[in-house]
Amino acid sequence: TDKKFQETDRKFQETDRKLKQLENLFVGQWGKLVESLVEGNLAKLLQERGINVQGTTRRAERIFNNKTIEIDILAINGKEIVAVEVKTTLRIEDVNDFIKNLVVFKKAFPEYKDKKVYGAVAFLTANEDADKYAYRKGLFVIKATGESAKILNDKKFKPKSW
Repeated sequence: TDKKFQETDRKFQETDRKLKQLENLFVGQWGKLVESLVEGNLAKLLQERGINVQGTTRRAERIFNNKTIEIDILAINGKEIVAVEVKTTLRIEDVNDFIKNLVVFKKAFPEYKDKKVYGAVAFLTANEDADKYAYRKGLFVIKATGESAKILNDKKFKPKSW
């Protein structure tokens, strides 16, 4: 009986390991899909808001104070940068974590120290009114849609510069 329990336990552990691998693969691929949706229309959206984007780059990463700072998408023009955090489901905690990255952005990415930096959060869905919270915190709020993405802030919105 003990041998059968040990064998069953081993099989459960193996199944758990395989399910975790599948979950990580799915979450990673899903995140890349949402990033692609947002990035596809991002330059046009920002140009409509007066930020003449010359290009975008994905997954900008730096080590700062022994912590990895990752920006999902950077939209760049000559004088301005829009750092975009992309989430499938946006939560208030995500907004707060992203703001912490924006506060140290110019130190972590010194090549942009002379640029005006704006922040944006992009998502498929928002929990806890995180989209409204991000707006109040001075971030562009971008919802991924069937048309790629759209900025939800009204036309009078003035983004906070970091």
